[in-house]
Amino acid sequence: MKKSVLRSKLIQIFKKHRLSKKHSAICADYLIKAELLAAKSHGLTRLKMYCDRIKKNLINPKPKIKIRKINSSVSHIDADNSIGFVSADIGISQAIKNAKKTGIGLVGIKRSGHFGLSSFYAEQAVKKNLIVLCFTNAPPALAPYGAKKSLFGTNPICFGVPTGKVPFILDTSTSIINRGKIRRANKFGEKIPFGVALDKFGKITTDPKKALEGTQLPIAGFKGSGLAWMVDILSGVITGSSHGGKTKDPFDDFSGPQNVGHLFITINPKIFIGKRFIKEINKNINLVKKLPKAKGFSSILYPGERKNNLYKKNSKKDISIPQKILNEMSNLNAV
Repeated sequence: MKKSVLRSKLIQIFKKHRLSKKHSAICADYLIKAELLAAKSHGLTRLKMYCDRIKKNLINPKPKIKIRKINSSVSHIDADNSIGFVSADIGISQAIKNAKKTGIGLVGIKRSGHFGLSSFYAEQAVKKNLIVLCFTNAPPALAPYGAKKSLFGTNPICFGVPTGKVPFILDTSTSIINRGKIRRANKFGEKIPFGVALDKFGKITTDPKKALEGTQLPIAGFKGSGLAWMVDILSGVITGSSHGGKTKDPFDDFSGPQNVGHLFITINPKIFIGKRFIKEINKNINLVKKLPKAKGFSSILYPGERKNNLYKKNSKKDISIPQKILNEMSNLNAV
């Protein structure tokens, strides 16, 4: 499907679910971007979930989002249970404004929801020549190291840096694979890789349904568990959002709003070394790229390069949509 046609259809669907035209366009653009980045676990496969939660009044389609200024650098946002795309879009814009004024921006968001890929927001800050850190918590999926019950989310960590060309953006979950990939595999009857999740009996499984009933494995054992805990504190505890396993699963738990928390930190890289920053970051990158290549590698890519190449390549093509999702879109548009 052509991107312009898909965008119009998605805006129409969100508007039918009572979102404003502006908020509908924000959601449509982020879902399409996920598809173009080949992050299908965060794209159209989640559309029905968002709409289901709006219909059940668990996502507020007409939120009154409040921004509380704490000082010139720090802001706290009450998202009023809005869809996460919208609250995060407002949050990163505020963090950018704060950093442009003072050199650093810190924005905490409470009462939000799932906001897609963290890189969506990191890119906005990097385009304004800022360094950025993005954190968000998520529903229970990882067992803390030493425990056998899930508590932490897959809690992604995202870090972005301007380079003067393709931005350096590291966006990674604290689990071996993100939960969206397991959900998508379950939706389409596919297997998941061996060694990424355990079933409810603690055995490794490649069955996504059993993985969803069990627990995912963190990156690097206790280190990944610790990082997931760190994100739970940064995006949950200090923002006044849900934490400690209390964030509701958007697909399975309709007992109330998610109350997801986000935290954005933006830094003007000129505050310490002035205009030399871009020169120094490229010196740093080039040192790595010139290292001897391991077997099977023709080049060394920094975080963000591969996705940038994918985005450029996929932007020239129509978006392929499985029939199952086309059917969902058709049903949602009939509401």
